[in-house]
Amino acid sequence: MATASEPRWRRLEPDERKEQIFACAAHLFGERPYPDVSTSDIAASAGVARGLINHYFGTKRELYLEVIRRAITMPMPEVGGLGDGPMPERAHRLIDWFLEMVVNQGKVWLVATSDGMSSDRDVEQIIVEAERTSADRILDVLEIPAEHPARPTLNALVRSYAGMVKAAGREWLLRQGLERPQVHTLLYQSFLTLIEEVFPAVVDAKIAT
Repeated sequence: MATASEPRWRRLEPDERKEQIFACAAHLFGERPYPDVSTSDIAASAGVARGLINHYFGTKRELYLEVIRRAITMPMPEVGGLGDGPMPERAHRLIDWFLEMVVNQGKVWLVATSDGMSSDRDVEQIIVEAERTSADRILDVLEIPAEHPARPTLNALVRSYAGMVKAAGREWLLRQGLERPQVHTLLYQSFLTLIEEVFPAVVDAKIAT
């Protein structure tokens, strides 16, 4: 949304304007239920004409689905910053990077990970695709080749771990049952066990079959 240091009328490049609209939509969808957010609300928040929303994103639902997709798809980390050093250090940085990403997304991450989202067929498909993509990106950071025979199974293991990640995140951000350092410890220790103990056992079993 526009700030005091950035006038609403300031001319933006198309990509900047698109991202501004997206950010305003994500904020509103995180604050209110989907039916309570109109394209007029989004346009007013972004300081643009409503037609510009249709130009960049199509319908309100298409924009909403894109907000959900981006909220639950882990962007590709900067591998150079996360992939160096011993595995415990790399895991620590990766978990810290993820938690910071969730904080920056605000309430929209909580909306996107709520239990009722999978009842929407389109959203369910987005969730399935996002989980596979995010797991692949984790495996890429861990430098596991795409052609590795156990890669599909390892992807499924990371997706299973992601279920705990979502639950822990909601305990922290929504229910306040856990604090960030506790969530970090839980996810860090579990992730180390996954990649140092579970992965090798699964790979060995895959090779043996």
